[in-house]
Amino acid sequence: MPEFLIHSSDDSRLDPFRDLKAQGAVSDSVFVAEGEKLVRRLLASRCETVSIVGTETVLERVRPVIPPTVPVFVVTTPIISELIGYQFHRGVLACGQIPPAATLEELCDGIPAGEAALVVACPELRDPTNLGTIIRTAAGFGARFLIAGLTGVSPWSRRVLRTSMGSVLTLPIVQTEDWIRVLRTLHDAGFESVATVLAEDAEPLRRARFPSRRAIFLGNEDEGLSAEIAAACRRRVTLPMSAGVDSLNVAVAAGIAMYHMADLDPP
Repeated sequence: MPEFLIHSSDDSRLDPFRDLKAQGAVSDSVFVAEGEKLVRRLLASRCETVSIVGTETVLERVRPVIPPTVPVFVVTTPIISELIGYQFHRGVLACGQIPPAATLEELCDGIPAGEAALVVACPELRDPTNLGTIIRTAAGFGARFLIAGLTGVSPWSRRVLRTSMGSVLTLPIVQTEDWIRVLRTLHDAGFESVATVLAEDAEPLRRARFPSRRAIFLGNEDEGLSAEIAAACRRRVTLPMSAGVDSLNVAVAAGIAMYHMADLDPP
């Protein structure tokens, strides 16, 4: 593999990693994985690795799995910290290419007829930690894919990638703003759409029973689901709260709902 010893954070070859704290997502085409675990998951994923930056100590462990065509830039820990804009002690970062996204129709068509499936939809999540946690949870509970809103945080931002523990690299994700079309497509594919809401007249989740194909819609951190999306879903469910507590963090509520709606056989 081509290796280059870098002596300054000003080297233009390091630009994809520059000022990560300030920029969140790198661009519409590439993303950055932080730390040895995520870099290894990137290298093992369907995503192309563009370049790698790391200290000699960590690179010594990672070299055996780096493809021979990927450029590697060897730096010191102070240079990495200066480059990315915050203290960094994980020793390695990698720039990856965002893969072409499948369409919602293609993902639905890829599920065999009559097969059970769970889909998760997040129209406008704004906190990358919440989205990353939900993506990781969705992958853990066997969701087929996740639909994210373009106005929310990018699924490929570094904090989403880190919080998801790399699940962004394996769980198919569709981004859109046409939620009525999303619902129509899901309904045509045999999915029951389920809105999570704070409403006394909604079904308590623990009593609800769902068909084999279900799509759960999660609201954002401040306002929940829009009235338009909630009204267009075929069912509404809620998590009853004890007196004095009106809601849960969206990632926590999503985990409870996905556990209830998942179709996983015990080991």
